[in-house]
Amino acid sequence: MREIYKEGTPPKSVRFLYKSKIGAPLLRLLTCRFVSRLAGKYLDSRVSRRKIKGYVKRHSINVAEYEKKDYRSFNEFFTRKILPECRPFDETPQAFVSPCDCKLTVFPIAEKSEFTVKGFRYTVRSLLKNDELAEKYRGGVAVICRLSVSDYHRYHYLDDGEKGENISIKGRYHTVQPVALERRRVFAENSREYTVLHTAHFGDVTQVEVGAMMVGRIVNNHGAHRFSRGEEKGRFEFGGSTIVLLVEKDKVVFDEELYTNTANGFETAVKCGERIGTAI
Repeated sequence: MREIYKEGTPPKSVRFLYKSKIGAPLLRLLTCRFVSRLAGKYLDSRVSRRKIKGYVKRHSINVAEYEKKDYRSFNEFFTRKILPECRPFDETPQAFVSPCDCKLTVFPIAEKSEFTVKGFRYTVRSLLKNDELAEKYRGGVAVICRLSVSDYHRYHYLDDGEKGENISIKGRYHTVQPVALERRRVFAENSREYTVLHTAHFGDVTQVEVGAMMVGRIVNNHGAHRFSRGEEKGRFEFGGSTIVLLVEKDKVVFDEELYTNTANGFETAVKCGERIGTAI
């Protein structure tokens, strides 16, 4: 039985931004791209190293799981590499695995290419801005992988296969905390990048990386590329972030507990490389 998470009380600052009329103008400012760029410059600087010690203590990060290194900036620490033995990949060919450490939910995609998160109806078209590609996922499954700030923030390929170029969509930088998902169509509003993964065992899986408040930069390692299961695909720089996986109809059976937990309002904690479903 995997660990599950229920939304707790959001921080006062987040409640102020998303639940008060006074906070609304500040929210518009903080979610702008130029604010994230300014924050990024600071977090890339050597001065930001002073934040690392407090961050490790506050989030109870087990640094023994990560490579030993003299980090030159906070962002370099935030995107630290984990030791391979700490994230073994399920190498069973039919095992559909999580591409990252995350809190996971799964949503059926209706025949109109729609799925609902926190009361908001999303269409695959609004997520991808590509009508033809959206049609591919009618009746499929949307897997939402939410990374919190304390998670390992690199993500990996979930199978062997080939990918096309990365498609970037400009947008804002809302937080991906549940309170924001209740107020905004975050996945369709935020800056994001996607690519189609032509996998060996699960058909065409479209992976969408979604940026988040205060940087949330998306750094993919490859353009068009032949990839292997477990190979690093890219990373998120500072900020909680999300990966959305779109899976075609009748390609994967996902673990029943994921559907049950999602229906009951829970997120399920999974690790990068952990099996979450099986190929049909």
